[in-house]
Amino acid sequence: MSHHVTSADIAINGDHLDKSKIAKVKNIAGAVSAIGTVVSLCALFGLFGQKVQGTYSYSWLFAFYLFLTLSIGGVFWTLLHNVSNSGWGTSVRRTFENLGSTYGWMMLFAIPLLFPQVQQYLYEWMNTHRAAHGNVKEHLHHVDHLLYNKHWYMNIPFWYGRVAFYFIGLTLVIFGLRKLSTSQDTDPNPGTKRLFRARFHSTYTLILFALTITFTGFDFMMALDYKWFSTMWGVYLFAGSALNSMAVIILVATFLKSRGHLKHVTGPEHFHIMGKLLFAFTVFWAYIAFSQYFLIWYANITEETSYFLIRNTGNWNTGMIALVFGHFVIPFVILLQAWLKKNPKYLSIMAGYTLVMHVLDHYLISIPERGVSLGNIKPDVFGAIQPSIPGAFWGDIFAFVTIGAGFLFFLLRALGQHSVYPNRDPRILESANMSN
Repeated sequence: MSHHVTSADIAINGDHLDKSKIAKVKNIAGAVSAIGTVVSLCALFGLFGQKVQGTYSYSWLFAFYLFLTLSIGGVFWTLLHNVSNSGWGTSVRRTFENLGSTYGWMMLFAIPLLFPQVQQYLYEWMNTHRAAHGNVKEHLHHVDHLLYNKHWYMNIPFWYGRVAFYFIGLTLVIFGLRKLSTSQDTDPNPGTKRLFRARFHSTYTLILFALTITFTGFDFMMALDYKWFSTMWGVYLFAGSALNSMAVIILVATFLKSRGHLKHVTGPEHFHIMGKLLFAFTVFWAYIAFSQYFLIWYANITEETSYFLIRNTGNWNTGMIALVFGHFVIPFVILLQAWLKKNPKYLSIMAGYTLVMHVLDHYLISIPERGVSLGNIKPDVFGAIQPSIPGAFWGDIFAFVTIGAGFLFFLLRALGQHSVYPNRDPRILESANMSN
């Protein structure tokens, strides 16, 4: 933006993405996701045999939670923007909301994980519960005292109740906030009432967000090994989620700019701030990752060290070392450059790179557990405990493409539904002329 933006520069009916220009990509993504989901359901429910069913359950969980972190990050940035009452982000707030709106759709991919046929390979603790006859707690008292002590939290009815809470809670929050925001686009007298309502409803729902990111991490990921526990797990997942959802927001904003949108309302200063947030959460992620590792190493408790022992075995160790340099050192050095953060093209390259590191991070969270757990749960089918199962990574790629295509489909669908920025928000001119 080279001149002071006035209300004459803001289109009265907003800035709409031409649906026909994204229809082909959106339809292909939808078709890939639909076909992939059908094939995946066949794999998850045993049509291709127990070996595929067991290994693919981990592939599905990996891909599901990876994309869920991106969606839930969109919810976080929407809530934070409303609560902080910040003006700078008004011109990109709709991108926050559109990304967050994919959350409810991503939760649909969690449905297969609700069935015992899939759970039996992922969650050993559920198998122990289901094997009980009569009083489950009394049964656990005799067969596994650790599970007995965790019964108040790790019991199957409560697990389903929590998943229902995750599914409904944030979905209603983000759909409600987005509706409040988009209804402003056509209001001839928008005023500030919606801004105050959005701010009010974003305050207490930040608690819902914190509970959801923390306890989905406990219930879907940490529960892969019920013996393991980390008090920093929730904040570790949050750090990665906030960082990489911002990377997606940068990529979407760059895409919109390249198509001639956000012309008068978003410029280098906005990308500079988003680049700063990318840099800040890169450092925050590294701080939390190191703190978690350091506390577990210092405490040296068997139930906690198992997580890193598995991931420091075999080739997984190479991935963990790559994560240290790739997820922190390299982006830290590059994102120090202010000029780069102001350039949408170079910043989007860094955002894409950050997302690749996020995939590696979540691959190392989910997949190393597969060879260990399957060898422990059903050694007669999967053989002895081993670091990794040869050939299973093809399933990981397939699940990633299937759910990733679904994520892209719902994101493009959201982008095409309303103006790409809130054109009648009273702070749009403040945002458009922002300088930092």
